[in-house]
Amino acid sequence: MRLSGYRFMWVVAMFDLPVDTKEARRAYAQFRKALVKDGFTRLQYSVYARHCASEENAGVHIARIERALPDDGEVRVITITDKQFERMRIFWGKMRRAPQRAPAQLLLF
Repeated sequence: MRLSGYRFMWVVAMFDLPVDTKEARRAYAQFRKALVKDGFTRLQYSVYARHCASEENAGVHIARIERALPDDGEVRVITITDKQFERMRIFWGKMRRAPQRAPAQLLLF
């Protein structure tokens, strides 16, 4: 099988959750920890992404996001191909660290 940048997917989760009460902060932290536990990496504040081997695999991780949703706030999820993700342009005011690179190989667990 030939590897294709159009087959591999990225799942991007963007969220805006309240943190005005102790319970809301706890729900925010639990949701963020669920993303990290599922292999998501922070791209920027409240934007997390995960590399997936296929669209079907991306669906598994989207379902996990749905199960972890807090009661309040807004969460948006988008899937994009590896080819689309690599075309992302990143602009920095002052360079503090290098941007994250796509995995060099497919990891199997």
